[in-house]
Amino acid sequence: MNYKDEFHDLLSTVIKENASDLHIAVGRHPILRIDGGLLPLLKKEVVTAEIAEGLVRAMTTEEQYSIFQAEKELDFSYDFDGKARFRVNAYLQRGFHGAALRLIPSHIGTFQDLGLPPILEDFCKRPQGFFLVVGPTGHGKTTTLASMVDYINHSRNDHIITIEDPIEYVFSSDIAVVDQREVGLDTHSFAKALRSMFREDVDVGMIGEMRDPETIATAVTAAETGHLIFSTLHTNNAAQTIDRIIDSFPSGQQSQIRAQLSSTLIGIVSQRLVPRINGGLIPACEVMISTPATRNLIRESKTHELDLVIETSSDAGMVSLNRSLTDLVRRGEITVENAMSYSLNPIELQLLLRR
Repeated sequence: MNYKDEFHDLLSTVIKENASDLHIAVGRHPILRIDGGLLPLLKKEVVTAEIAEGLVRAMTTEEQYSIFQAEKELDFSYDFDGKARFRVNAYLQRGFHGAALRLIPSHIGTFQDLGLPPILEDFCKRPQGFFLVVGPTGHGKTTTLASMVDYINHSRNDHIITIEDPIEYVFSSDIAVVDQREVGLDTHSFAKALRSMFREDVDVGMIGEMRDPETIATAVTAAETGHLIFSTLHTNNAAQTIDRIIDSFPSGQQSQIRAQLSSTLIGIVSQRLVPRINGGLIPACEVMISTPATRNLIRESKTHELDLVIETSSDAGMVSLNRSLTDLVRRGEITVENAMSYSLNPIELQLLLRR
């Protein structure tokens, strides 16, 4: 078998079937994820240990494969002959090679294209502050951040630096100047690259993921010192996001980070990609905007009250996840059953749908 040709054939299938992911694991046919569901490619051979290793070798350079052998896992991006880019995680499972590949669309969609709330434009216009997109893995956080960065790229005369692991969407500088740094290739860590940003005349920074307290602390400090900082976290909603950030620090530092967050945070969007009735996925978004009320709750460690403030502050532009799901049901975009399954409070959602 020519593993490079077979690998490229699989990538072509991902594009042709409009899939979001490709999974390669021993003992199974290659599997696509389409509209949130997994679909085996039954016309392809069941992956053997030899095939899995051959495919992983076909998608990596010699240097990358050496790192993979040493670390037993590897994150990287793969450019498919200029047709598409993929974010790849190669790994071992039961001692066998495996890989998960996420398709990165070549076109960066606008907020309208992606069905995102228009309020994101307001966050992109801020001169400084700290903004987070949160939600489970695979629910479009990176795509939302890319759309925000591209909006700034086409509307502001700024210097934008992204720090990613790996680089996913590729930006072409327009009105702004965009520099993209990949962890492992262009810098040793998120935290080190963030510290360097202070000496790189940056206006807007995008951090692919907040992975440790040092990165969070440096990002918040950057927002305090006149920069607009975007990032992501794997959390379920705004309240949980605040708690996760604060709890990641030792108890002696928590009051300081709480005070910094209350003054620098400009907003949090939590999103879920819900299957559309007519096919595809559409985001349902909780939107928290920094107001005197939310800042006070963060400062006084009353984050458990944030849900109520979001629910009752629609006049300020805030949206609860349940209200977003309700709106999608009433517009005929999603089913009631899917809305219920993606809700964090199904009982409240039922009441909203009955009104």
